[in-house]
Amino acid sequence: MSKKTILLVDDIRLFLEQEMNVLSRGDFEVLVAHSGLEALEVVAKEKPDLIFMDLYMPGMDGDRCCHAIKSDPKLNHMPIIMVTQGVNEEDFERCWQAGCDDIVAKPINRHYFLALAKRHLNIQMRKSPRYAARLGIKCQYGSDPDRFLSHYSVNLSAGGIFIETSDLLPIDSPLSVEFILPEDGRIIKCLGRVSWLNHPESLKSQNLPVGMGLQFTGLTLDDMDSIRHFIKNQNLTPVW
Repeated sequence: MSKKTILLVDDIRLFLEQEMNVLSRGDFEVLVAHSGLEALEVVAKEKPDLIFMDLYMPGMDGDRCCHAIKSDPKLNHMPIIMVTQGVNEEDFERCWQAGCDDIVAKPINRHYFLALAKRHLNIQMRKSPRYAARLGIKCQYGSDPDRFLSHYSVNLSAGGIFIETSDLLPIDSPLSVEFILPEDGRIIKCLGRVSWLNHPESLKSQNLPVGMGLQFTGLTLDDMDSIRHFIKNQNLTPVW
């Protein structure tokens, strides 16, 4: 079975190196372009299986490049994931209007970045367990800093958290997540997105209350290690 080819498009070398480092964990062939114009040349020649495209680049921004690819009937089958600088509703709208298939925010969460690549390449991933944990969670969403949810978690992993709440947000809603690890009082604060809903009218999991599964999209490596350390030291019960 031949390797899947992924094209990374960014004018900043540091971000390219970070993304290449993440993808080195998978069996991929990785191509690189440093601008939208260069990406169009690589796409036409190499026909990659997946593209990660930075939004802001000199010469041609990523959304224009994405739109050009999606407008070509010979190329528009290629999934394109736009990479943005943080969670900005205006940037998100630009990406969706360009016809992208998904969006990921910098700084990238390694676990989420790799999972996103495998999902769009239809590569099966082993499901990681979450661990039962009741923690106070504060989630701010939208452009108004006073718009936030304050509820409790049901389970936790280094990749995300499930919160019990009847105040459900649409899937893919961006938000910021904040909670405290009671073991050492460390405050975890990162970007996230709503990945799935346990809606009262159509419960996906009968073992969970009504609520939302949140995926961390901006977790630092130090915070990820702290969550793993907390799970291990508290001897938490895994729940699949």
